[in-house]
Amino acid sequence: MELKELLEHLNRGERVINGSEAHRSMSAAAYEAMELTARLNSGCHGPDQIQALFSMIIGKSVDRAFTLFPPFYTDFGKNITVGKGVFINSGCRFQDQGGITIGEGSLIGHNVVPATLNHELDPDRRKDMHPAPIVIGKRVWIGSSVTVCPGVTIGDGAVVAAGAVVTRDVPCNTVAGGVPARKLKDAGQRTGAAAPV
Repeated sequence: MELKELLEHLNRGERVINGSEAHRSMSAAAYEAMELTARLNSGCHGPDQIQALFSMIIGKSVDRAFTLFPPFYTDFGKNITVGKGVFINSGCRFQDQGGITIGEGSLIGHNVVPATLNHELDPDRRKDMHPAPIVIGKRVWIGSSVTVCPGVTIGDGAVVAAGAVVTRDVPCNTVAGGVPARKLKDAGQRTGAAAPV
């Protein structure tokens, strides 16, 4: 299965049946992603080199204002879209088969895991997968060690506190935290201290 066809399959949210052509194509893409991330994560690279390698991983050019601090990991890579001025801190692990979109000016903290695949609940079909996209809006701040679950949208201007597990949508301009994450307050309220990230 060609990459374009695979991406269409995934972006429609169709089940990936274990051993199917889509599954085999997804696995082949994973090996390419592992090779490219190994190059990104070895040695010390300047910003231009990091941007070039990340662009190879995702299969499209990134803006010159894009910043990434390696190491960075992905087991697919070809379904990531980042806006202008996005910053991704070290240790992040993107499971992007279902699609990860990050809006301009957003900040992604250390060790964040956006995961876009769920496995089948039926034990006899457990290796089948269900993709669902993650959409992170503009000027979002995601704190360290946050997990974002499949199908979640985080609205523009939102903040997600460190260690949160985001299982449902986060409205625009709110601060969310906890396990599972819930609204704590409106973003932009001046309290003299930053959010607990």
